[in-house]
Formats: sequence, C-alpha cells, structure tokens
Amino acid sequence: EEMETLVFLFSFSALGVLYAMNTTSEFQEPYVILEIGVAVLVIVFLFYYLITRGNPPKDFLFFVFAEFCFTCVIDLTSALEYDGIISGFMDFYQKTGEPYLGTSYAIMMCYWDGIAHFILYLMMISRITDRRAYRTLGLFWAGSLCANMSVFITGIVAGEPNIPSCLPPVPSLIKQTSAPPCTISITVQAAQHTQTMKLIWRPLDLILVVLLLVAMAFTALRGLVALDSPLEACSVYLNQYEPYLKDPVGYPKVMMLHLFFYGLPLLGAFVYGLLKPGCTWMSDWTTFFAGAIIQCQWSHIGGSLHSRTTTPFRIPNDAFWTVLGANLLYAAVPILVAMRVHSNPYFFLKIAPFPGQTGLPNSEEKDTKYKET
Repeated sequence: EEMETLVFLFSFSALGVLYAMNTTSEFQEPYVILEIGVAVLVIVFLFYYLITRGNPPKDFLFFVFAEFCFTCVIDLTSALEYDGIISGFMDFYQKTGEPYLGTSYAIMMCYWDGIAHFILYLMMISRITDRRAYRTLGLFWAGSLCANMSVFITGIVAGEPNIPSCLPPVPSLIKQTSAPPCTISITVQAAQHTQTMKLIWRPLDLILVVLLLVAMAFTALRGLVALDSPLEACSVYLNQYEPYLKDPVGYPKVMMLHLFFYGLPLLGAFVYGLLKPGCTWMSDWTTFFAGAIIQCQWSHIGGSLHSRTTTPFRIPNDAFWTVLGANLLYAAVPILVAMRVHSNPYFFLKIAPFPGQTGLPNSEEKDTKYKET
C-alpha cells in the first residue's frame, strides 16, 4: 500500500512539469517538447528504480505501470483543459502538440486513460508489490489499451502517433497468458454434470447466447454503415439513429470497422464457447474483450454526446434513449459473459484425472483436478 500511495502522489508531479512548460516560452517549441517529454520519462523511471533498489519488484511491468500513472495525469489534465474545467497547464500543447486531442472522441479517451487506466495501474502495482497475481486485471487492461490506441492511432489524419503507448499491452498480454495455470480440486461429478447439460437447461447461458447473437447483428449493422453499404437498413440507422458514425473526425467509423473485423469473430467465438464444453480459452479472451469493448463504448457514447460534436452528428432527440440503451447493452454483454465464465468456470475447463486414475470415478468423494489455462 505504501508503494501504491507513493506512485499515486508522485504521478501528480506531472502537473508541476506541465505548468512550468506552459509558462516558459522556451519550452514550447515542438522539438523541445519532445526532448523534455523523453527526459521526464527517463527521470521518472530512474526515480522508481532508485527507490526500489532495496526491494526490487519481481515484475518489470511495475516500472511500465508506474510510468504510465504519470502519463495518465497528463491525459486527464488535457481532457479537463479542453473542456474548460481547468486552465494554465496545456495551452502550449494545444497549440503546438497534437491537435486531434481536441476532438470529442480523443477527449473521452483521455478521460478513460486518466481515470480508469490510472486505477488499473495502481491496482496492478499493489498486487506486484504484494507478490500477488494480477492475471485478470492485466488482461482487462491490455484489452482496454489495445482498443484505445488501435482506434486512436488509426483515426489520426495528421501528426505522429504515440507508439510507446501501444507497446506495453503486448508483453503484458504474453506474460498473463503464459502464466502458470491455476490448479483447483473439485469433484469430477460436478464438472461432468455441468458439461453434459444442454443449453436449454442452462438458462443463464441461453440468455447470454441470445444477447451475443443480438450483439453480433448490431456489430454487423454498424460495420456495414461504416463501409457505406447501400442497404436501406444502413441508411435508416445512419440518418435516424447514429449520424455520429459519419462524423468527419473519423474515429467512430474506424471503431466500427475494428469491431466489425475483429470484434464480430470474437463474439461468434464466445457463442461457440458457451455451446461447446472445454473451451479453456474463454477465460482469457472474454476478459480481454470486455476491457476492449468498455473502452470503445465509453469513448463512442461520450464522443457522440460531447459538446464538441456538431449538432448534425449527435443522436437525434427522438431516438436518444433507444440509441443510448442499445450502446449500453452492447457494452454490457461481453462483460456479462466474462463474469459468467469466471464465476462458474466448470463448463469451460478440461478435466484431467489424477496420475494413475483410469476412467471417471463413480463416487462423489473421489476428486480430480482441472487446469485453468
């Protein structure tokens, strides 16, 4: 807890750096901003490296998460200043930095990074310092940041992408998925009984399958709208429900294409995983996708309602609650699936007998093992 508190407090030193740069004209040239940014990140890394030398963290991602706590404060400051809530910190960057950060989608993205990602970083830092696993948190964060940066960078028309922000999810995802599996003892009859039940006798799974199919149809519809499909249904939806999909800033269209080409197959895979027992990959991928979809929907819904989105591209008043409800439900479905998988994982695990055991025992007192991969 002490390290988590220290990281939290030190991250707000970013405000001092921003204020100094904002009030010193010599620091406001584009190349100078880049040089100072690199230098500050190096100093932040050295600070954490020095204070942990006596008890170094076992996970190198501690330093990554600590660095990004610092940048989270910068992102939150940027969003607050663009919305006029605060001033005097980011004027110089708004003029000479990344102009696309002033779009409604990017502002909502910065809010997500400055609040949601900040909290996730602190939670993972706490677990690392306590020598505890953070597999689920790591996968959720990796999904969120991958979705965040892939849509943001693809949607940038001018300017240089923030490539370093894209790299941390990759080693984190590899590390989390390659972590040693958790072995739990259960009665084999409990697992066997769960895995032999047909979908009709699993009402929760049946509801989730229906919701996933609806989400797939919604994804396909909006993907076709983004692809300028001539179908009448696409035209009606675009004009009467979500004109934001054609906002000239491009981010809504890019997000719909990402969901169409990557999210749609995953939703279909989740349907298969709820029908076919033993799909051990469901635990990791539902968590990853839940993080991705909630970030996308936060930025998409927030961007469509933001004051910087011009009136012609906002949700029409007569369809407001319909569109808002559909988008919220769309965000909730993958989260509900991930919660279902983690709360009762028997259906998604492969049963392995104890060494030397042949066949399945007939007594409920005899145990077996399953591996969560």
